[in-house]
This record gives sequence, structure tokens and C-alpha cells, in this order.
Amino acid sequence: MAGPAAVSPLALALPALPPLAGVKLGVAAAGVRYQGRSDLLFAEFAPATTVAGVFTRNRCPGAPVEWCRKRLPAGRARGLVVNAGNANVFTGRAGSDAARMTAEAAAKLIGCPARQVFLASTGVIGEILPVARLTAALPAIHADLGADRLADAARAIMTTDTFPKAATRTARIGGEEVRITGIAKGSGMIAPDMATMLCFIFTDAKIPAPALQKCLTRGIGGSFNAITVDSDTSTSDTVLLFATGQARHQPVPATGGAILRAFSTALAAVLHDLALQVVRDGEGAQKLIRIDVTGAVSARSAKRIARAIADSPLVKTAIAGEDANWGRIVMAVGKAGEPADRDRLAIAIGGVWMARDGAVVPGYDESPVIAHMRGREIAITVDLGLGRGKATMWTCDLTHGYIDINGSYRS
Repeated sequence: MAGPAAVSPLALALPALPPLAGVKLGVAAAGVRYQGRSDLLFAEFAPATTVAGVFTRNRCPGAPVEWCRKRLPAGRARGLVVNAGNANVFTGRAGSDAARMTAEAAAKLIGCPARQVFLASTGVIGEILPVARLTAALPAIHADLGADRLADAARAIMTTDTFPKAATRTARIGGEEVRITGIAKGSGMIAPDMATMLCFIFTDAKIPAPALQKCLTRGIGGSFNAITVDSDTSTSDTVLLFATGQARHQPVPATGGAILRAFSTALAAVLHDLALQVVRDGEGAQKLIRIDVTGAVSARSAKRIARAIADSPLVKTAIAGEDANWGRIVMAVGKAGEPADRDRLAIAIGGVWMARDGAVVPGYDESPVIAHMRGREIAITVDLGLGRGKATMWTCDLTHGYIDINGSYRS
């Protein structure tokens, strides 16, 4: 197996992660695939915990995704088990059995039904999960669960990630403060389709599952569904939000409503923060790219055009090479299959308009654009001049490092 990659130059340091009431975590080196590092996370939640989730729409999902989908409607959670190194995908009956056995083992330790234990796996596809290693490690983890293990948890779920990812915010519900903290993993096989990678968010708020689900679904659109690294949607994409109910605030109706406005805003900020950290850790990434599309016929059309630009290997390699080749952006706009008029199109990089009305801007000076492209964060703006639709996508450049990482992933 290849050694660990150098930490991304776009990496962010972990923030301070205060303990969150109703959440206890533990990690262990179970040897699922990796040696000498934690690769198994076990979390236990307070009895009142509600849960919301969003999952991949990849048509070949892993057994943990199927397990969680079936249990989510009940809206209750007492535990979470996550392993890194093996995705438990395309493993047939053995994969389903492994998921069930893991949930049952965790449930026995917690003292709850197996249906209240949620699962996630990430790593190699098509290899049988060594479930005995997981279940054997769980008792020792459970005996040592603690409230101050969020940073350890963020590290334990990493695969090709080069840095752990976490974010935290506070909000008020009815005048009382609540905390929202999330951890995530993701570096490659990142293209949003309802959710992307693995992300687990914890809050001490007391929110009914239907209202919690509304908040999560709303927050996904501008965060995990607005990023792409390599246009590949994972079979294991999972975002789970757990509300432990330990905060003392006025009751929240099942429909949510205005009382959750500040909470929803803070949750969206956590999700956006984590999503951008995933892009910053894109496999081989050297540059973070923001793509703003305006003037489209609709927001949906704008998002499809932004996605076409963000997913284009030619655009991404040009940025890796610091080449101000705006013709590749024109190409990507045109291939999106959305309404576009070449003679109304305008393109800017780093705030400098390069092309407009079907031609190069008169007197265009490429020097400031080249200077911008030498930086770590790149801004691309496209105005279609057709309507009021707009969207933003985030991506990263495509370098030789991506090939190096994925060419040796199983070796």
C-alpha cells in the first residue's frame, strides 16, 4: 500500500471542538485495512436522540447505506459505527450480514435495538468486510467512550484524506444556545448527488426528526451538492445529523418553522465549511476554485452549467498549469446542454473580464489574470446574459497527484 500523501497545501487546522452533551465517542485501530492508525469510530448518543440523513443516489450503494435508509424513517438513534479502509460495497449477502452483525454488536453494548444503530463504511469497493475485526474491537472502545474525542473521530474516518475535517457553530433556539459540530471525510470520488462522502453532524438541540430532516435537506443544496472533485459519485455517500435533545430550549414543532431559522443558518454554515474542506483536500489538489454562474434562464440551468465547468478536465488542468485559457470555459458552457448564446456570454477570472459579447474584451491585459492564477484560490465568473438564474460550485484543480494517488490506491 502506498504511503500517506503530503498534507494538502489548502489544508485547514482543526478548530477547537468542545464536548457536546449527549455524545460520547471512541476510536480504535481495528486493522480493517490500515496498519498503525485508528480506522474505527464508535459513538453512543443519549436516549432522546433524533436523526436525519441524506444518502447517495448512486445505483450501486453499499450495505451500510441500505441499512441506514431502512432505519431512518423511525427517526431515532442511539449509536453510530464507522469504519475506514473497506466500503462494504458490492459484497452481496456477506455485506448485508456484516452490516447487521456490526449493528447488533454495537446495540448490545449500548443496550438498544439494532435498528437504532447507524452505520457507514468507506474505502475499497468489492472486498469482503472483515466484520469480526470490527465487532471484536467494539467492547474496548465502548468501555473507553468519552465526550472529548471529536478530533480523534475526525481522524479515524479518513481514507486518502490528508487532513481531518471538522467545523462547529452555535445558534439560539427560543433564546437558548445550542451547539452544532460536524466531522467529515472525503478527498476523491467526489461529485454531489444528494450527499457526498461521509459527514456526521451532532447537536445538543431537541428537534423532532421531521423538522431535523427539513433542516438537513435544505442545507445540502448549497454545500455538499455544490462541490465536485472528480465528477465521480461515491457508492457510500452519507450525511447523518444527530440531535441529542440535551439543550434546554422551548419545544420545537415537528414542522419546524421560524423557531429553527437561526439553527438552520448555523447548520448550513457547518455543512458549507465541511464541504469546502473536502474540496481543499481533493486528491492532488493545489488550488481551490470557485465558479459563479449568473444570467442563466433558471437557477437549475445555472447549476448545470457551473457543474460542467467544475467537472471539465480541460478547465481543471489549465488551472493546474496556471494557464489563463478561457476558451476551455467557453467549451464547458457550451457542452452543458443548457441555453447559452455565444454572443451574450461574458467570462472573468479573478474579477478581470476577458471575453464578452462573443469576443475578447478590447484592450484585455492577461497579466493580472496570470497573477491571480498563481495563487491558491481561483475565482471564475460566467454571465450568460439570458436571465436571472445563478449558482455557485466549488472544485479543485486536476494535477499529476490525482493519478499518483488513484493509480496506487489498492497497491
